[in-house]
Amino acid sequence: METRTIFLNLSPLDHRYSLSEAAVFDKLSAVISEQAAIVSCARAEIALVKAHLSVRGSLTPAIEAELDQVACTIDPSRVYAEEEKTKHNIRALVNILKDMVSPDVAPLVHLGATSVDILDTALSVRIRDCMKTVILPELRELEKKLCEIAAREAATPEVGRTHGQHAVPITFGFAMAEYVSRLGKSILEIERRADGLAGKLAGAVGAYNATSMIVKDPEDLEKRYLDYLGLAPSEHSTQLVEPEYLLRLLLECNVAFGIIANLADDLRNLQRSEVGEVFEYFSSTQVGSSTMPQKRNPWNSEHVKSLWKAFAPRVMTFFMDQISEHQRDLTNSASQRFVADYLSGFTFAVARMKSVVSGLQADREGMARNLAEAGGKVKGGVLAEPAYILLAESGISDGHEVIRKITLDAETNGITFFEALRKNADAFARITAQLEKLGVADAAGFFANPERYRGLAAEKAARLAAKYSQLMEGK
Repeated sequence: METRTIFLNLSPLDHRYSLSEAAVFDKLSAVISEQAAIVSCARAEIALVKAHLSVRGSLTPAIEAELDQVACTIDPSRVYAEEEKTKHNIRALVNILKDMVSPDVAPLVHLGATSVDILDTALSVRIRDCMKTVILPELRELEKKLCEIAAREAATPEVGRTHGQHAVPITFGFAMAEYVSRLGKSILEIERRADGLAGKLAGAVGAYNATSMIVKDPEDLEKRYLDYLGLAPSEHSTQLVEPEYLLRLLLECNVAFGIIANLADDLRNLQRSEVGEVFEYFSSTQVGSSTMPQKRNPWNSEHVKSLWKAFAPRVMTFFMDQISEHQRDLTNSASQRFVADYLSGFTFAVARMKSVVSGLQADREGMARNLAEAGGKVKGGVLAEPAYILLAESGISDGHEVIRKITLDAETNGITFFEALRKNADAFARITAQLEKLGVADAAGFFANPERYRGLAAEKAARLAAKYSQLMEGK
């Protein structure tokens, strides 16, 4: 087949990402490239031949091995050359296969099938194989690395943020455990949806018209055909497999894509100069800026978010491919071809994020510094919440208002929240007494140490890291 230099390719997937993510690109090419598409269709056609022979009781191990060899050795360039004559991709494939199999088997090639019996089934095989051999392994490796960070940093104090503002203390492991949990569930759902992809051998309108002329039980023939490919039959077919099998899988991929983009955005923001709580690996030869030599930009995290921006909107195409007039039209023919692009973009983002978290380091000193200063204009203000809660527990009905005024005092007089709280002797005494009831050590000094107020952050981070680490190993 004619080849071209990468510099003449049209898609960035085929030049920029084929170079930067070469290992992933090669794996994807093996399962969802144009060559893989032709091979998967050949596998489907050969599976149909085996099904016919099986029904007739004439399929032997030797014949099966011979047929499998045909499917494996199909030459895409021959198929393309034949398509120039036929102007029909499946008929071109059928013609080539008939020449490759023995004469007594040739009449069985494509017998009783319509093109989409082959195309939709082959697509399901291809997408399933892509999920099983490339995407899910990449996702699982990413998830395991997130679990490692969540476990390692389970007790590392960090200020929590809501609306971009300091909220209350958490741990960095807890922040990462959010993504462990969200992505972990999505991975399991992707696996379930991939296992549920379906095929068909139901003919031109899905009613088994053609195969009913060949065998007494067309559904048995369909089952035999799909068994050779490891698929179940679509519960109902027109000329098409019900589109929702693939749609739901792709939608879950988009869910995972959004989770990864969210993680990338959080990590990017934590690398801001004025935040400085994490940093990506930066090699000794890497350049951050063409004009500012000191820069170390979080470009990998930014690339992940950018890939999400490019590919996530394609979910609308997946929805639109649900609609086909009556038993079929061709309005999904072109659009469905770009599923491979979407899955490639998604996989490159996963691989890039895996690279980010593999070299990600928590700046514990930076986290401790930020937490010590946390509270916006009120240093230590992240402990206003427990002060209000403890005051309310002591019987003060307007505890929130009391503490709000204490924060205003701290802001106005340029003192810490702890210092302002101690000025209110009654409130401080009540709060300290409540802490002592809880068995808190050094109750009087509790509000000088924001890292002590972290709830179950450390415990939950460790628990979720352990849970999903085991799930990713299949335990």
